[in-house]
Amino acid sequence: MKSTDESLRLEDVWIVVPVFNEGPVIGDVIRQLSHVYPNVVAIDDGSEDETYPRLLETGATVIRHAVNLGQGAALRTGMDYALTRGADILVTFDGDGQHRVSDIERLLERLTEVDADIALGSRFMEGPRGMPPGRRILLQGAVAFTRIASGIRLTDAHNGLRAMTAEAARRLDITQPRMAHASEILHGIVKHDLRFVEVPVQVRYTTRSRTKGQGTLDALNILFELFIQRLVP
Repeated sequence: MKSTDESLRLEDVWIVVPVFNEGPVIGDVIRQLSHVYPNVVAIDDGSEDETYPRLLETGATVIRHAVNLGQGAALRTGMDYALTRGADILVTFDGDGQHRVSDIERLLERLTEVDADIALGSRFMEGPRGMPPGRRILLQGAVAFTRIASGIRLTDAHNGLRAMTAEAARRLDITQPRMAHASEILHGIVKHDLRFVEVPVQVRYTTRSRTKGQGTLDALNILFELFIQRLVP
């Protein structure tokens, strides 16, 4: 990849990958990322399968949580590490194989082109491919909830593929350890008046990823966590 902005070097970009029980696919995911981006940090969030040894085989930076804390907590760990290593740009990337490495370039280009603080991947801008109907309904509900709760207008509210400046990463105080962190990030954008842009990306839905995706119970848990968050000052 060659950035449209010559001041953005690949060495300044850190890819943060939260991982939980992704042993069958995580090795390929990290190797594909490392082939393009020299700085990849994977956070093994207390996996109980072969994820950790598979990560060690990739040669990427690996941080391990002794117990499962949740994706939000894993992201915070990885983002804090990247910031201490001098990252200028941070990219969050799911470890289940659904995201395309090539879409990172699109995020970085738009981030620099419009001088935004954060670029959010959207699977709806160009039309989702192969998305299960139930997942579509769930995600559209999340978009509606986000618009009502925070006033931010997006086409995709829970996409784990994002790029942000180091300053934006420092200002996003992720306190929700589990899946509600995605909505919390959007509320942080509004709270800190961060400039954002949506970028079309594609998500690959495989048989394996469909069995691991969010269901109705997960959606209710997200709503409950966000409700509790608003009750606590």
